[in-house]
Amino acid sequence: MSSGTDDDAGTDTATDANADTDADAGGGHCSTPDSDGEVAEEIAIISFERKLETAESIQAELADRYETIEIIEYHGDVFEEHWGEFDCFIGLMASGIAMRKTAHLLDDKWDDPAICVVDEELTWAIPITGGHHGANQVAQDLASMGAVPAMTTASEAAGKQGVESRAKAMDTHVVNGDSTVQTNLAVLDDNLGPVARLEGPSAVLVGDDVTVLKRNKDDGVVLGTGSVSGADTAAFLEAWEDALDRTDYDLADVEFIGTATRKADEEGLLEAAQELDLGVVTFEKETLLDHEGPTPSKSKELIGWPGVSEASAIAGGAAQELVLEKVSYENEVTVAIGR
Repeated sequence: MSSGTDDDAGTDTATDANADTDADAGGGHCSTPDSDGEVAEEIAIISFERKLETAESIQAELADRYETIEIIEYHGDVFEEHWGEFDCFIGLMASGIAMRKTAHLLDDKWDDPAICVVDEELTWAIPITGGHHGANQVAQDLASMGAVPAMTTASEAAGKQGVESRAKAMDTHVVNGDSTVQTNLAVLDDNLGPVARLEGPSAVLVGDDVTVLKRNKDDGVVLGTGSVSGADTAAFLEAWEDALDRTDYDLADVEFIGTATRKADEEGLLEAAQELDLGVVTFEKETLLDHEGPTPSKSKELIGWPGVSEASAIAGGAAQELVLEKVSYENEVTVAIGR
């Protein structure tokens, strides 16, 4: 069946964020390239007949976030029959069923489809395979229906984002997948700094503990963003649009949104980024201090953080220079643009 406050915009206290060191808080949705360079956009909901109404509700809720979402009625060989056709399966069933029916099909995490299971009452959304390759994002999307995402990948369980998620937010893909074992361990230990950019033509020699990310399109600009706590989605969208209007760039030129790790849970920012299909990259305090912008900020005096918008725009840009210095909007959102 198919079917913080940044700058002068206010003050905030540092909080534990759902992103980690310097490079990313994965935002946007699954239509952005996965870390293996493919696109996680084709979803299948596997459902028992008695749960088809719930499956249809999930399909309707997530329809605008993925290229296709099909509903397939469960039978004993359903996963094997459709293995390789979809980027991610949503199993509307007990996790044990999905595990038993797919265990013999699993081969390589870079090639296998992701699997996320959810119960009929939409209480829990549990990624069981391919967490960094679509299942975690599906679980997060199901949170909009009330399900609690049960992340068990080490970095997410520790409140941090792995390098695969960083790759997604920066619209890149991982070239050497085996390296992520070591680099994600560094993420857990807070020893992985910001993603370094190398301009070519050039040759680079790396070891097994260096993850190489390749851009999916040309370098663009970075929207560095700070805000007061609780700024709504519309405030971010209006601020970003106005800031771009002050330059020769438009939305198509934006690589990602840059901000501070303490802003990683800012709901309005994340929703605005998702609406524009942009990733959110967060930077630690130390990185922002190393890339402090020219505009004075009250936040540095009050809580020790530099102005987030300019520093994140500089830190995130390929040339690490400002195109537009900080502009404040309604004392809620600040924006700077870097390249």
